[in-house]
Amino acid sequence: MLLGGSHRAPPRPSPPPARGVCLTPLLPVPVPSNSSAESLDRLYPAVGSSKPPRKRTTSQCKSEPPLLRTSKRTIYTAGRPPWYNEHGTQSKEAFVIGLGGGSASGKTTVATMIIEALDVPWVVLLSMDSFYKVLTKQQQEQAASNDFNFDHPDAFDFDLIIATLKKLKQGKSVKIPIYDFTTHSRKKEWKTLYGANVIIFEGIMAFADKELLKLLDLKIFVDTDSDIRLVRRLRRDISERGRDIEGVIKQYNKFVKPAFDQYIQPTMRLADIVVPRGSGNTVAIDLIVQHVHSQLEEVRAACCPAALASAHQCHPLPQTLSVLKSTPQVRGMHTIIRNKETSRDEFIFYSKRLMRLLIEHALSFLPFQSCTVQTPQGQDYEGRTYSGKQITGVSILRAGETMEPALRAVCKDVRIGTILIQTNCNTGEPELHYLRLPKDISEDHVILMDCTVSTGAAAMMAVRVLLDHDVPEDKIFLLSLLMAEMGVHSVAYAFPRVKIITTAVDKKVNDLFRIIPGIGNFGDRYFGTDAPPDWSDDEDALST
Repeated sequence: MLLGGSHRAPPRPSPPPARGVCLTPLLPVPVPSNSSAESLDRLYPAVGSSKPPRKRTTSQCKSEPPLLRTSKRTIYTAGRPPWYNEHGTQSKEAFVIGLGGGSASGKTTVATMIIEALDVPWVVLLSMDSFYKVLTKQQQEQAASNDFNFDHPDAFDFDLIIATLKKLKQGKSVKIPIYDFTTHSRKKEWKTLYGANVIIFEGIMAFADKELLKLLDLKIFVDTDSDIRLVRRLRRDISERGRDIEGVIKQYNKFVKPAFDQYIQPTMRLADIVVPRGSGNTVAIDLIVQHVHSQLEEVRAACCPAALASAHQCHPLPQTLSVLKSTPQVRGMHTIIRNKETSRDEFIFYSKRLMRLLIEHALSFLPFQSCTVQTPQGQDYEGRTYSGKQITGVSILRAGETMEPALRAVCKDVRIGTILIQTNCNTGEPELHYLRLPKDISEDHVILMDCTVSTGAAAMMAVRVLLDHDVPEDKIFLLSLLMAEMGVHSVAYAFPRVKIITTAVDKKVNDLFRIIPGIGNFGDRYFGTDAPPDWSDDEDALST
């Protein structure tokens, strides 16, 4: 495996070489001509140029299957890792790997092998092929006759690529265009991604823009023999993209090969690591995985649930909290649902009664304005009417969905969204697995529902998702039947403008993050299922 020279990432030493592997400095690649040298200087900085130090850098893919299924596990591309500190902001950026190389050099295969070997659950694989520019009518005609150069830097929308990667690294949601290679055009549908533990960006021009290079923490060039690349391209374009053999060869000789010589091969000198023979070089891939693992160790020390509210644990409860008045009726219903001897039927009945009271109480915090109506007797009545656009309920599955009927009963035509958050059994951290939100939710008042909140970790992630969809923080209402003080402080400290509404607040959380005295596992008591031994009040979704 070959390592690049002056552009190698400096913060951590490279992993020790495996036995029998030679790690040698990468020799400069000769530039074909003066004209091409000028174009390359425009695209990326010279090898000797100084670079300012950059920070070490860290989706929901709507209705998309996981990226990779292996015999042992599934690696998800949909979802958000819980790398948020007590302020509700991202504590670490994603580690971004850039994979460059010629067309059909095996970049995607190498990326898949790296993903599988990394054993990291949350990965985004971003292909440069998604970012071809929209063609004009004349360019469409040229593409149909294999006369348009898709292997030139000008064929790619670098502005969109850079903006997308920046947002992913910041943990924000992004919309990715979907490109149709048979029609040479973007589809109307877009897919949505969030940041992940690792982002792998692959493409023939992955190193062909100096601003793009700044976003890559590790640059890998996949070097494959040109004959092998041609054979692979023939097979792919004919079988997958509906091309004929003459058109593929014509395009290769006219555009692909010259572009590789002029734009792609010279960028090899910018790579931190060169992988000869592509996916066949398993030793090089193992070394890459070791290096990435060393970089991810810092990120694995993300905030633990117990630390979310440590700074404010002893402070008074926040003003954004509203607790339903503890009348004898409310106290009596709590007595019934907290009693471990209560039957499932009674538990459901009185839980629903409490939910209805909680929803009615929460609606009183919505904005209202004065209005005048006429009564059947022809008299004016000075009343109040809701001044917002719409109300949307979002339930955190699975326990949160039990609150949906109460919301529908008091809010006519309310829209409902769902979020599935599950705890990672290895890290104990919540992870987003599924999301479905109504369109234009950013203009609504959102009632976020979960039956119990202990540490607040799952609720914080759900709020972050809503903020990513441009819902204003002060339009989010977090509703829960029972909360622990730790969860209240966590959410309020991270999101001071979110309104927190509950029927009761218990003071303690034990070592297993269960609310004390608590209510038990709400989802299991409501649905009649058995709770796992390691359940948490923050997440009944564990048993789904």
